[in-house]
Amino acid sequence: MIMNVFCKMTAILAGIAMLGSGFADISNTSSKGLSAEQNQAYQAESVLLGDEQPDLYLPLLKEKRVALFSNQTGIAGNRTRGEESDEQETKEQYLPETGTDLIPFGKNADGTDVTYGDHILDVLVRQGVDVTAVFSPEHGFRGTSDAGAGVDDTVDEKTGIPIISLYGNRPKQPTAAELDLFDVLVVDIQDVGLRYYTYYITMYHLMDACAAAGKEFVILDRPNPNGFYVDGPVLEEEFTSGVGNLPIPVVHGMTLGELAQMINGERWLSAGPDSCRLTVVPCQNYTHRTMTSLVMRPSPNLKNMRAVYLYASTCFFENTAFSVGRGTDYPFEIYGSPYLQDSFSFTPVSMEGAASPPFEGQTCYGRDLRSIPLDHILQEKIDLTYLTDAYRALQDTRPDISFFGDPDGAGHYWIDYLFGTDRVRRMIEEGCGPEEIESAWQDEVEAFKEQRQQYLLYEE
Repeated sequence: MIMNVFCKMTAILAGIAMLGSGFADISNTSSKGLSAEQNQAYQAESVLLGDEQPDLYLPLLKEKRVALFSNQTGIAGNRTRGEESDEQETKEQYLPETGTDLIPFGKNADGTDVTYGDHILDVLVRQGVDVTAVFSPEHGFRGTSDAGAGVDDTVDEKTGIPIISLYGNRPKQPTAAELDLFDVLVVDIQDVGLRYYTYYITMYHLMDACAAAGKEFVILDRPNPNGFYVDGPVLEEEFTSGVGNLPIPVVHGMTLGELAQMINGERWLSAGPDSCRLTVVPCQNYTHRTMTSLVMRPSPNLKNMRAVYLYASTCFFENTAFSVGRGTDYPFEIYGSPYLQDSFSFTPVSMEGAASPPFEGQTCYGRDLRSIPLDHILQEKIDLTYLTDAYRALQDTRPDISFFGDPDGAGHYWIDYLFGTDRVRRMIEEGCGPEEIESAWQDEVEAFKEQRQQYLLYEE
């Protein structure tokens, strides 16, 4: 196996503090997740991101042509700037246990805009690295394009470096001409650890192409905000799609560095096992019990940490008879349908990152999840009660409306691709409750956790 994993750091590097991110250690997890007391704990040592360790990765890039896979989240060290943006303020501002999980990303507690530190692209260029191309994922390099929207190639205004979109109506992998632009590819991007979140899929295709072409592949690792648990059914091959590309659970609980090691070792690359010349620069002082609070939207419709945590449960409303709040300020924190009547309502409108959202201009009635205690959301992991309750409500009031929408030519519904199987939808239609459905995938979860064990870089 061609693999370099830097698991230990010098004392001077380990002492570098990170500003702009809050972390809490959750040393003991219950069978369903975290207790309120565990969420209150704070990890004394700051987590050091992969991109904060230049002494480890710059030598790998010396005198080589470098391509970068990143987007707006590639802020080195997740640093923020401001007159009072010291570490203590940041902890108070972003840690979920302070009750500020509803603060929108990019804002301080007082509502003022956050100013971010240097992007990894600027860091590399300033260090004299020969960056020849940038590859961007869904939503584009700036992270503003709608979900599923094609993104055109462009040029970075600051550096003049070409930005090549790998999302849209083009090959998923770099072309031969694009591969000829670089010797080593660097990955620095914030993922949220869910199988239908497409950044890892683009990384997988980049790994596959680099493995076949003999290119080096370096990941500057970042924490996974949903890295404290594993849940959901494992993807069945029949349901491989643009929102699910690997045989992993809905919530895989791995960082991109760990997932890349698994991709490389599990015969998932066309060139064979261990064919990617992979180097992972891991985070320091991070474990899978570390709660990570992000400082920036990882994508346009994940607007705060509560949405990041609820996303594992509410994304299943996509393309059903319900809106999940796209076209509002609270996507994935609310859901509703114009076919119901209820006390809580909202009306989706067109906005940046949600042009022409589902049910635009229609009043949707449903549920507001913003008042649910955060420790309850974390304990429940994937919570199917939202989905099953909504399904039954629609069945009771409008049985003429298809909750799951229309099937495709293969007879599959969009929710089948999100779950990676049609078993969940069928069980809901048969009247099974959330606990029965969730228990049906527990053996898969345990088998996957055993399978992934050898690829983990961080303590569970």
